[in-house]
Amino acid sequence: MTVNHALTGKKILLGISGGIAAYKCAELTRRLKDQGAEVRIVMTAAAKEFITPLTMQAVSGHEVADNLLDPSAQSSMGHIELGKWADLVLLAPATAHLIARLRAGFGDELLTTLCLATTAPIAVSPAMNMEMYLSPATQENISVLAQRGTLIWGPGKGPQACGDIGPGRMLEPDDLVQRVIAFFNPEKAIFEGINITITAGPTQEALDPVRYISNHSSGKMGFSLAEMAQKMGANVTLISGPVNLPTPTNVNRINIKSALQMHAASIDSLAHCDIFIACAAVADYRAEDIASHKIKKQKEIDDLTIKLVKNPDIIADVASHANRPFCVGFAAETQDVEHYAADKLKRKNLDLIAANNVAMAGQGFNSEQNALTVFSANQRVDISLADKKVVAFQLLEIIRQHYK
Repeated sequence: MTVNHALTGKKILLGISGGIAAYKCAELTRRLKDQGAEVRIVMTAAAKEFITPLTMQAVSGHEVADNLLDPSAQSSMGHIELGKWADLVLLAPATAHLIARLRAGFGDELLTTLCLATTAPIAVSPAMNMEMYLSPATQENISVLAQRGTLIWGPGKGPQACGDIGPGRMLEPDDLVQRVIAFFNPEKAIFEGINITITAGPTQEALDPVRYISNHSSGKMGFSLAEMAQKMGANVTLISGPVNLPTPTNVNRINIKSALQMHAASIDSLAHCDIFIACAAVADYRAEDIASHKIKKQKEIDDLTIKLVKNPDIIADVASHANRPFCVGFAAETQDVEHYAADKLKRKNLDLIAANNVAMAGQGFNSEQNALTVFSANQRVDISLADKKVVAFQLLEIIRQHYK
């Protein structure tokens, strides 16, 4: 990793809880210091079973805090002072137990009490067995923390100490350092000066003046992407179907209803578009003829036939355009998600495709959370179930890694 002292003057309070990933914290501390940060350490009692305070004192250059009732610390209200000192509280590894106590607002030891007392942003890097991570209780706890504004960084996916393979690994030190850098340097982020067009929400295909064909898309995923992309420095154009959502700050919003209108707006945007993210749930078909008056129920007719014709494929047309931007598609599926996503990636000539199973409860349409699997031509990356803004940030990080 290139050392550029991007964190000079920043004060990071690293909170370590009792998981095997605690062994990575010595390296994490060293790399944060390499970037110019000042790092202080708070450890739970369980954390000291995995890595010693002496080790963390040596790499941080400061005495480790680990006791809420330490008389020397209490003379200056240590947990209050540490909370005021920090520019960012980073909890890594954050075990299921720590996450549950944070969600409940416990102040049962120094680290949890400090989290209650601080006004600094808190970032959580989950680390636990995959079944513990995927349990409904843990997922609910993480979701509540995210909704309160806690940053959720990870987890990663891969082999675990218990032998399982799946989500739950703490992010690697380099990854966490990059996230800290991006957090403190939004003006240098990732997409500064880049023009990103995002489609969002459903389309409505009219049958007559009062009826239409549509779907259950709320637009929340696309709007989350627009909000996060703008915060990461991008100039964002949001082409939205009919949704009941406020426009993210400093985002240029274009409202449409039909797939044909979204197609026209998307092609028009390509004159000034570097990255195109097709997140909208676009109707595949529309009525060939739209009735000029309301279609009436007729007593003598039990069947009604409406002829549908295919709508244009927006992302495929964007990907084949002369002014082709970097193209990211979405695949909302109910079965064989990986198969259909891989097919769409190749068939539509996309750079990336983000696939999700909208048949699973608690993710996808009309939910506050989502989970994605992102495919490129030679790579697969899983984004675990989390608040849609958290998922949006992680997807944009993946796009950054592939965008040239």
